[in-house]
Amino acid sequence: MEKQDNLIKMAMRSCGTRLSIIIFFSLFINLLMFVAPLHMLQMYDRVLVSRSEVTLVMLTALALGLLIIYGLLEGIRSKLLVRLGLKFDEIMHSELFDSVFTSTLRNPSSGAMNGLQDMHIIRQFLTGGAIVALCDAPWVPIFIAVGFIFHPILGFISLFGAIIIFVLALLNEISTKKKLVEGLGLSSKAAEEARFSLRNVDVAYGMGMIANLKRRWIDLHDNSLGQQTVANDRAGYILAASRFTRFSLQVIILAMGGYLAIQDEITPGVMIAASIVMGRALAPVEMAVGQWRNFVSMRDSYNRLSSFLDNNPTQAEMMDLPEPSGDIAIENAFVTPPGAKNVVLSNVSMKLESGSVTAVIGPSGCGKSSLVRAIIGVWPALRGTVRYDGADIEHWNRQQLGVHVGYMPQEVELFSGSVAENIARFEDLDSQEVIKAAKQAGVHDLVLKLPDGYDTQIGSGGVALSGGQRQRVALARALYKQPKILVLDEPNSSLDTAGEKALAESINAAKMSGATVVVVSHRPALLSVVDKIAVLKDGNLVGYGERDRVLSELGVGRHSNDPPRPANS
Repeated sequence: MEKQDNLIKMAMRSCGTRLSIIIFFSLFINLLMFVAPLHMLQMYDRVLVSRSEVTLVMLTALALGLLIIYGLLEGIRSKLLVRLGLKFDEIMHSELFDSVFTSTLRNPSSGAMNGLQDMHIIRQFLTGGAIVALCDAPWVPIFIAVGFIFHPILGFISLFGAIIIFVLALLNEISTKKKLVEGLGLSSKAAEEARFSLRNVDVAYGMGMIANLKRRWIDLHDNSLGQQTVANDRAGYILAASRFTRFSLQVIILAMGGYLAIQDEITPGVMIAASIVMGRALAPVEMAVGQWRNFVSMRDSYNRLSSFLDNNPTQAEMMDLPEPSGDIAIENAFVTPPGAKNVVLSNVSMKLESGSVTAVIGPSGCGKSSLVRAIIGVWPALRGTVRYDGADIEHWNRQQLGVHVGYMPQEVELFSGSVAENIARFEDLDSQEVIKAAKQAGVHDLVLKLPDGYDTQIGSGGVALSGGQRQRVALARALYKQPKILVLDEPNSSLDTAGEKALAESINAAKMSGATVVVVSHRPALLSVVDKIAVLKDGNLVGYGERDRVLSELGVGRHSNDPPRPANS
């Protein structure tokens, strides 16, 4: 917990060395900002008076040499800023990705994906103009002090200008913060609505829902644009006022410098130099006004990300345990869906031996999918325990355990990539294992008929495949490399007779290899290959035992083609 609580702070501290180097370079960059005003001062007060061409050439050559150094330092600082952002990303991205996945698993509506966007915003801030404004800001008092050295009145004009622009920056924050937050929130909601609509485009098109969905999206989109437009308009007015102030002050300081020169209190060179110095003094403040939106976004992202990491620590690395044999024990398990409070499974206990096939049956909504999710650890038990080979499933290294688990959910989801990559779970491709799993799932011949065979790109969610094809590819993915635990949730819902036959053969083959198989299904074709049946009703385990005994208790003959009906008792 301690490590996760401080992850973003640790990342910032790790970037501290690079930031210190950037500030060090900023010291010399800002010192070199005096080259132009000092050169101007010498031109007016020395060269024009002495009419010395040698002095003119030497001063100009010196100024140009120093400006070359300035340009090099600016380039190096820009490169360091990019490396600063990369360092921050390198520290954050791995553990943050784990946290986002874990949080989404525990609560799909948590909006955890925003954490990745927040990291991107912070990294962009560290590499952009806003951080340059922060590095240059400490030099504002120094430039103003130089104005006082030239003449107190000139110094006060510079100070007055800096205060006005700073007040404008505060007004920018006050007037735009609420609108920006509301606008960004609506924008995220509109994007989510669009993504969800596109995922269900066939339903929307088939039932004429596109116009209604479009109207919902346009409402959110227009409201978002309205809020952001108000905020941007206000920010634009304030930025315009800031620039007006700076240009007006330059005119005023030149006029005042001219007056003081007429009174012989300063030289014409000082007048010009003071104008340049004041411009440089106000530049970081004005840049801060221009970058204020980035400051606010970064601050909000930092706070959100810090809070998210505090509430969603990544799991500590677990010691690798021996390869599981397949023995599973469910002990007094109570299960609730992620983010919900209602218990969908109550006090369920059962043992699954390696080399056995267990069917889970029951009416819709009785908790079958919840049970298989608990068995593979997707939904952790609220109370009770799920054990693999005697060890609590929460104590297993997930990456180590996952390669021994085959899972096929009721709603099949494939990932953007090729058929082969999906079957291989995006590991380094082992062609023999991919083809072996495909043949076992009865999908090999179907894959060969695709445009590019196993290299066919299936698109996000497997949109290039039919429902039955997706289901068979998902089965092949579950069977990849002969897992010790095979959990199938309604695996034959989209399969034809040939597909069901291939599925039954796959289950038998997994059983013969010593795997523990759990299958949710009502169809007799699959019940004929199971050893035991677990009957659920209203979240309770109301029957569990050998297949023939349970079927007999349910009033179903051994060879009946009718699906079993759970007893009412």
